[in-house]
Amino acid sequence: MTDIKEEINKEYTETPEQNPEMESLERPKVQPLDEVLGKPFKVLDDGFIRVIDYMGSDESIVQAARVSYGKGTKKVHEDRGLIRYLMRHHHTTPFEMCEIKFHVRVPMDCWRQWIRHRTANVNEYSTRYSVAIDSAQTTTEDEWRLQSAGNRQGSAGFAENAKGKTLTEKERYLQSLAREIYDERLKMGIAREQARKDLPLSTYTEAYWKVDLHNLLHFLYLRMDSHAQYEIRRYAETIGHEIVAKWCPNVWEAFMDYRINSSHFTRLEMEVLTAMTQGDKQKVIELGKSFNWLNDKGEAKKNRERIEFEDKLATLGLKAPW
Repeated sequence: MTDIKEEINKEYTETPEQNPEMESLERPKVQPLDEVLGKPFKVLDDGFIRVIDYMGSDESIVQAARVSYGKGTKKVHEDRGLIRYLMRHHHTTPFEMCEIKFHVRVPMDCWRQWIRHRTANVNEYSTRYSVAIDSAQTTTEDEWRLQSAGNRQGSAGFAENAKGKTLTEKERYLQSLAREIYDERLKMGIAREQARKDLPLSTYTEAYWKVDLHNLLHFLYLRMDSHAQYEIRRYAETIGHEIVAKWCPNVWEAFMDYRINSSHFTRLEMEVLTAMTQGDKQKVIELGKSFNWLNDKGEAKKNRERIEFEDKLATLGLKAPW
């Protein structure tokens, strides 16, 4: 037992000079990201994202992964291959070795969705301590989206410009009035924590948001999706294409290949696909009925899971088999 303890202590107290096999480490620096450090990327009409600090790089992920099995490979092309393997097989902890800190300015309604991603460190601008930011996100007359008939939390299409013009004019009036009343309360000595209560959700807030790369990619996977709300999608796309792509290019490439631009087939979908490849139309229909995708006549029912499957088929150039 004593020999084992001595060996462990020796391993963790030796310096690189004493043990040539130990690496001499330097803090990873990513030149393309350093060039935009602190510079704001404009989002929406008055929002922005900027990188305040970061830790790690593609190489940090590879370094962390290799701890599991010793020295491993060392060539650059093998580094890329390892990152792609980790992404492809859903290994997560190596990606947690990288962290990044953002300063964001975002409308409060959009921030409500953002803050639902709880695996991050957050410090938001306080309207109890400071006067609320005098800026609200506005909507142009051609940007008013209509409620989706098939998705209660989504939108589809746009309102006519004539209606949009009226809505935009009333929006400006509402935002102006809300700010005027807020400022009036402050001048009358009303506490900031109470004076703010009638400010609209379009009011911009600011926050510092620090997150590791694994959880950031999860955020981007959900918020870059075409079904995500447009406003937060704009922020996610900016973070992804303008920042992560510069910070960890090999990770970004793998993420786009294996997450964003890929399809996952469920057990139900695989059964239908198998029947399709075997040319068994009758089995396809029977499966569709058993999954409640089709009615007794073999006709398509209103079913979101079926629609999602048909969308996946369309990306492969295949038509629905019913």
